[in-house]
Amino acid sequence: MNQTPLPRLAVTAGEPAGIGPELLIRLAATPLAASLIAITDRGLLERAASRCGAVIELIDDDGSPQTQRRPGTLLLRHVPLAFDEIPGQPDPRNARHVLATLTEAADGCMTGQYDAVVTAPLQKSSINDAGIRFSGHTEFFAERAQADVVMMLASPELRVALATTHLPLAAVSAAITHASLTRTLRIVHAELRSKFGIAEPRIAVLGINPHAGEGGHLGREEIDTVIPVLEALRKDGMQLLGPLPADTAFVPAQRPHYDAVLAMYHDQALPVLKSEAFDRTVNITLGLPFIRTSVDHGTALDLAGTGRADPASLIAAVMMAIDLIARSASLSPSPSLEDGRDERPISREIS
Repeated sequence: MNQTPLPRLAVTAGEPAGIGPELLIRLAATPLAASLIAITDRGLLERAASRCGAVIELIDDDGSPQTQRRPGTLLLRHVPLAFDEIPGQPDPRNARHVLATLTEAADGCMTGQYDAVVTAPLQKSSINDAGIRFSGHTEFFAERAQADVVMMLASPELRVALATTHLPLAAVSAAITHASLTRTLRIVHAELRSKFGIAEPRIAVLGINPHAGEGGHLGREEIDTVIPVLEALRKDGMQLLGPLPADTAFVPAQRPHYDAVLAMYHDQALPVLKSEAFDRTVNITLGLPFIRTSVDHGTALDLAGTGRADPASLIAAVMMAIDLIARSASLSPSPSLEDGRDERPISREIS
């Protein structure tokens, strides 16, 4: 019998009125080899299980290590709701409950209580409606950990990091400076090494303008900002391709030449990723002192309460967290490593 302790994953349920609680119930039914600690309200999960027609056993978490888990069970850190949820109708009065679950997860990771945090979707507008300044999971964890972070989305075939996230397109150019682009590339490079085990990461950097500016005829951002930053970082030993035109960077012939892509804005690359692997794409926060993965979709309020929400993205996020934990602990070294580089296709490397 395996006596190795299972990794401990803090799993938050997100918006109580969304599909997150039901996704946790579906997750519990899987045989995934991890201690799944749900950080949420006990009654919320019990009601979600009833809507899903599922039997769930909730066990209060005492921090003890597990060497195995039974499908249909979840460990629980009870964080009470202020008011019972109404599926599909977010209640700002539960905003502080949502933030309390994120605080418990982040602080527990930083003290070693949990090995990673996996987050179900939340409703930012509901938290803001409660009068609380909040811009998202990523920003919350960055502030809690006092860390500079970068958002990455990864499927089994492709990794995409973002130089800017939720900004109006008109604000993107001004937000990408020498300092910000340098910081972002250093974080992505370091995390590809430490979390993904790639000794010499190759990063494809997209241009800001169509055709990567076409020599200045379609904009000077590449000439004034992107190219100088890439040249400086190449002198530090980074392998950086670009700036590349976004319309050709993702064609199959290009993909063997890089380990990740840095896109300049949210919709420049994510439609490509989600169109080919929506239910297998995972949101990863790079730069934190702990592992954080998440689903790549929203709260799906129209599905909440129906028991029909697809848990594939949450399962993928948990599998990614398990893999990253194993890599960081050097529990599963690859026999195909040669001279520090893993030459396996991305589809095998991060699946």
